[in-house]
Parts: sequence; structure tokens; C-alpha cells
Amino acid sequence: MDTTQPGDGSSQRRAVETRAVAWLAARRSLIDPAEAAADRVLFARKALIETAFLVGLRARLDPEPLDEAYSALLDQVGEIAARPSYRELIARDEAALLLYAGTYAALRLCGREDPEFRQLITQAAAGGYAAVFERIPYRQLDLLHTLELCGVAHPLPDVADVLPFTLLCNEPNVVKLTDRDIYAVTHTLFYATDFGLRAPDWPRGFDPAAAVELLEALLVLTLGQGNADLVGELLCCLLCLGVRDSVEARRAWAFLMAAQEDDGRVNGPAGVVHPGLADGDDAYRHWATGYHTTIVAALAALLDRSPKVLRKPRPSAPPPRMSVERPLRQAVTWLADTGLRQEPALSLPAAAAVAHGAAALGEPRLARPLLLDLSERLADADPEVWQEHGMEVVGEFASGLRTLGITCASLDLFLKSTAAAVERLDRVPPQAVHNVQRLVGLGLLSPRRAAALTGGAGAPHPAPETTVADLPGAWKDYHLGHLAGYVRDAARAGRAQHRITRDVVSFLLAQQRPCGAIGRPACDDPSDRERAMLSWTRSTVIALAAVHTARDAVLTGP
Repeated sequence: MDTTQPGDGSSQRRAVETRAVAWLAARRSLIDPAEAAADRVLFARKALIETAFLVGLRARLDPEPLDEAYSALLDQVGEIAARPSYRELIARDEAALLLYAGTYAALRLCGREDPEFRQLITQAAAGGYAAVFERIPYRQLDLLHTLELCGVAHPLPDVADVLPFTLLCNEPNVVKLTDRDIYAVTHTLFYATDFGLRAPDWPRGFDPAAAVELLEALLVLTLGQGNADLVGELLCCLLCLGVRDSVEARRAWAFLMAAQEDDGRVNGPAGVVHPGLADGDDAYRHWATGYHTTIVAALAALLDRSPKVLRKPRPSAPPPRMSVERPLRQAVTWLADTGLRQEPALSLPAAAAVAHGAAALGEPRLARPLLLDLSERLADADPEVWQEHGMEVVGEFASGLRTLGITCASLDLFLKSTAAAVERLDRVPPQAVHNVQRLVGLGLLSPRRAAALTGGAGAPHPAPETTVADLPGAWKDYHLGHLAGYVRDAARAGRAQHRITRDVVSFLLAQQRPCGAIGRPACDDPSDRERAMLSWTRSTVIALAAVHTARDAVLTGP
């Protein structure tokens, strides 16, 4: 059943398709391999098959006759495919079967059957190489789907036999997925659903809601990166699964509409064309860097409006139950034990994290040995020792001492003098509001005075240290502190159980050693190793404490 309602943006999405196809049609000569420079021929063949496939899908998904722009593209495809110099390459380069079979399939879908072209495809598929050489799973699905559209028989496995081996069906960690991996996910869904015309034959035990959750998480990542090509493909996948009622899909539509230029072009991501390929030809570069993303935008709009594409309610996955209690306790214990051996410069930040983690666990006793030891070692410390660590660390350390009934003379003096200095101010800047609230929590500043100093404003959330767009790079470069910072900020913002947060946590926990420390420094010097692990474990403890606290709020809240 078509759930599209008048006035819900369907006319705007249809306009995306109309403008995109018009732009492609106006530049249709560029998909002709015979007109391309020698180093651009393969690129033209790729553009030809993708353009042809869009036209073939238009014929399948919309029963109305092709409009002028689609017809112009179809005529261009038909003219190229009729040449012996194009079609007879199938017999000479069987490994490139898909480049030609897709063109034939598109013509066939548009009612332009060509027996000679079909015979060439059939011979190549039966030739003992083109259909059987090793392919990764989603490329195998591509072959199976294309041969199906060609109506060519083959002895290959069914789509359902290949699907269990795909990346999509094996719970990938979204943070680790490269652009190439994401394309593997999107194309798997295109072929498994026959572009929205059938429900996938999912492997036994696979939850379809997991596929939707993965797509939406990847949309968050690619929207954060501003990659219109992947945003468009992921949006197409949600549509192929019948999902229309998705917040991320609505964000994707808004992004694509804003990205589409006045003439219909949608710019592709950086690196889509090798710089040498354009060779100073700005008109060619303008087309080459935009044609694929423009096709994807047109396809999304076509899928959205087609009466043949599945419509289903968005599946709801069972609420995730991600517990970090045990790894958090192990990390806190290691950090507390290791901090006892360090100088105060390293011990104090570790002690603050230990106090924070122990409080989140409801087990302040875990922090007692380290906090007691430090309170004694720093009893006569100069104010500069506290000043150089900042209120974030010092305040957490002081809170831990108060909870355990431990005193530290130099710290008490420092905090009292800090509170007295704050009392003399007329106003504090927004970035200092958190520190003022810490003084209130320690009983060193009255709530009324704090309200006067801050104007009654709550502490603003600090800008995230790591954005969603930074996550793949942080994973690749092993920046565990950045990943932990993302988890901390996401949990505090109410996204502790979001797929992206869970997958980042999963990666961090995979770095936990049996002793409880976090990280694999990949260096040999013992002091360098311990220093790195102290830093990573401290950051991870704070992140896991935020997740644990948020989880408890979900499980025990109203």
C-alpha cells in the first residue's frame, strides 16, 4: 500500500528525479566509449551501464511511458549497444561480462529485445569462466541479479545461498566500515531485494530490524561526512526494504535536496575521479564527479514514488542490553592499582577517573586505596599542583575524597581560595559554569550565588571532542582517547544505546587486556607502554561510566 500523502514532500522528491535525469540526458554523449579518450574508455563504459540501469529500472518501476529525458538516454544506450565494436567485446573480455550484461538487461526491460546481444551474453555466461571466476559475495549477487534480469539461465547458486556470507548479514562494526564496505552493503540490498520489488530471503536467525538499524547508523556517519553518494545509496536501501517512516531517511532527503544544484546535478565525494583523468577538462570533470551521485538521487526519487516498490512499517529491534559493568570494574581496579606506583602528575588524573568510575558502579571503596595514598602524598602540595590539573580532575578527586570521608589539607585550601575568588566575580563565562556547579556540589558555593554568577543558566554541553565524522579515522589511527570521548559525549546526550555508540564501545572493550587495562601500545619500552595504557584506560573508564549510568537510568527510570 502506498503510504505517501499529498503535501508530504513527494512533489519535491519527484522534482529531484526530473531535474537529475534532465541533467544526465543533456550530457548523454559522455557515456559513449567510442567518443571517449583512450584513458577514459573504461570510465565511460561504467557510466554507460549505470545510466542504462537507471533507465531499465524506470521502465520496471513506473508503468507510464518514458518521458523525453529518459527516452533520450534509452536511445543513446541503444545506439551504443547496437555497435559490433561494443557488443562483441563480450567474447573478447569475459571477465567484464557485467559491463555488457547490464546494458542488455536494461534494453530488455525497456522492451528492446536484441537476440544477437542476448546470444553473446548467454555464450559468455556458459563459457566456463565469466560466471564462475572468484567473486566476493556482493559481486556474486550482482552477477546473479543481472543474469536474472537478462533472463539467462545458469547453474550458479541462488541469491539466498550467497546472502549469509555478505558483510551485511554478519553484524559488521559500523565504525570500521570503509566507503568500499558501505557500497558492498548497499549493493547487497539492491540485489537481494531486486530494487524493492521483493522481500529478501534472509538467512535463518537474521533479524531484518538489524539491517535497518545498520543502514540508519551508516546514514548518520555519511551525513556527518557530507558524502551525498553514500547518503543516496543508503536512502535507496531503506526504500528497497519498504521503510519510509525513518528519521534518518527524512534527514537524508533534506540533505540530497539541498545538495542538488539548480541544473539537477548532485556533486559526488572527493576522489571519485582520479585527478589525471580530467586532465584540465573542467566540463568533463564536472560531469565525471557528479554523474553517479546524480543517478543515485534520481533512483531514490524513483523508488520513493514507484507503486511497485514494497511499503512496510519500520521494524523495531528489541531494546539492546549492553552491560559494561564488568569491564568497567576491571578497568577501575587496574587504574587504581597502577596509580599507586605513579608520580602525582600521572596519579591525580587516574585517581579522578577511578573515583568517577567507582561512583558510577556504586562501589566507592574501589577508589579508597589510591585516594588515601594521594591525599597523604599531596597533603602539603603547592596550589600550582592543583591548578595545573584543572577543576575537571581536581573536582572529581575532591568529590571522591568527600564520599570516602578522606581529607587533604592542601586541596581544601586550594578549593576554598578558588571559591573565594569566584565569589568576588560579577559573572562567569559559559565555559566556567561546570566548574561553578562543582563548587556548589562540594558545598563551597551556595546555589543562590552560583545562579547569580551564571545568570541562572545551566552548564552548556561542551563541543564534542570527536564528531561522528571523525570516528572512522579515529579507529584507523588507533586514537582510543578520541573514541572514548565520543562514547562519553553520546551517552551524556542520551545515545548510549545507539548502534554507533554500541559499536564504538565494542571496539574499545576489544582492546581490554586480561588485567583490565585498555589498549595495545605496540611499543617495547615499559614506561611508554604503561603511560599509554594509563591514558587510554582513564578515558575509557569515564566513557564506560557514562554508558553504565545511562543504562541504569533506562532500566530503573520511570
